[in-house]
Amino acid sequence: MHYPEHFRYTKEHQWVDASGGTATIGITHHAQEQLGDIVYVDLPKPGTAITQGETFGSVESVKAVSDIFAPVSGEVIGVNPVLAASPEILNQDPHGTWLLRIKLTAPEQMAGLLAAGEYQKHVDVE
Repeated sequence: MHYPEHFRYTKEHQWVDASGGTATIGITHHAQEQLGDIVYVDLPKPGTAITQGETFGSVESVKAVSDIFAPVSGEVIGVNPVLAASPEILNQDPHGTWLLRIKLTAPEQMAGLLAAGEYQKHVDVE
């Protein structure tokens, strides 16, 4: 699997695409493969504060429910409206389907995330 080079990644299998004080967050290809067929996504409402390392939502598949951990801290400014009706799009295009958009409150946290090559190595040994 090719992981987009401009994203940053967590060991919990989230991706982040940050630019100009905002960040877009999603789950990785590896995460959706491990989950199987996704049937429901639970996400916070705009205005909610999320904190790096803490749970902000969950993804439910036919196999299990998995928590989603915040890769960085911020305030939710948008939730992908398509996921409410069609959560399965995460299986079809996990790197093109975002979960949240946030206003970063600690942009320096981005430096602690994994680059694409580092994330690939993490997935390879998992």
